Amino acid sequence: MSPSPRRPAAFVAGLAALTLGLSACGSGQIDSPPSPDTPQVSVVTSTDAWGAVTRAVGGNFVQVEPLIDSPGVDPHGYEATPQDAATIGDGQLIVMNGGGYDAFMTGLVEASGNPAPVIDAVEVSGTADAEGSGGAEGAGGAHDHGADEHAAHGGEEATGHDHGTANEHVWYSLPAVQQVADAVAQQLSTIDPAHAEYYTTNAQAVGSGLAQLTSKATDIGRAHPGARVAVTEPVPDHLLETAGVQNVTPPAFSSAVEEGTDPPAAVVAQMLDLFRTQPPVDALVLNSQTGSASTDQIRAAAEQAGVPVIEMSETMPDGVDDYMLWMNANLDQLAGALNR
Repeated sequence: MSPSPRRPAAFVAGLAALTLGLSACGSGQIDSPPSPDTPQVSVVTSTDAWGAVTRAVGGNFVQVEPLIDSPGVDPHGYEATPQDAATIGDGQLIVMNGGGYDAFMTGLVEASGNPAPVIDAVEVSGTADAEGSGGAEGAGGAHDHGADEHAAHGGEEATGHDHGTANEHVWYSLPAVQQVADAVAQQLSTIDPAHAEYYTTNAQAVGSGLAQLTSKATDIGRAHPGARVAVTEPVPDHLLETAGVQNVTPPAFSSAVEEGTDPPAAVVAQMLDLFRTQPPVDALVLNSQTGSASTDQIRAAAEQAGVPVIEMSETMPDGVDDYMLWMNANLDQLAGALNR
């Protein structure tokens, strides 16, 4: 949908105030700076979220170029540029989200003719298979996007944001991020075997950080059994599931907002009832990068009911380049809202 850029003020304030757990939830990357003449592996990612994960694994031995690295850009409707095509053509490894989320990547890779391995996060994680919308491509974590595969994918993905029943926002799934980190380490080790141990160690460090985030999320759920939240879009659903927090949003509402259409009046009324009935939901989670008359109406209803409103984004907020710190701050927001 067309974004209505908004500064995630609550997120920025929360990140600035973050003191506990930063070192524990950092990337954990080992320090091994390359010599001046050491070539770096060129990695192209669709978004800065996957760029941050890739950088945590590759460290100083990779040069990561996210095609989308601004909170003012909605990846659903992103239109690739000639510069993007050139960047893809030069990549030695390509990391995309998949699931129809960054469908522009499929066309870019196909047009480039670049034989570099492509890691598709949805496929690697098996998320689509688990939710009945496709399957993973095996343990290797990457595949060669030849013409036949692009023909198969292009029929669905190239037409726009068509993700079936699966929730393609898998960078909010901590297990999926671990699987992608492992796939990145494996592919980098193949491309640059001299530093294979470095990549493997960093992927393990990523796993340790993700384990701490998982523990923190589940602790939030245990502290608030039966907690109920509403969301304007399904962006944070995977993280909410990890926390054991129930998302009671009418699916027709979040689906319509995500697709950039107006939810039916009856569905909006169902959503508004979540704040009017007693007790109301415990929090509202907004997508900070998009907005519409419907989401503004829901936000106003939440504020009138005294329900905490928190914002989570699809790409990384300004000034944030560490995946662990980003998710840690999102969990702090959730905990803060539920503690009220």
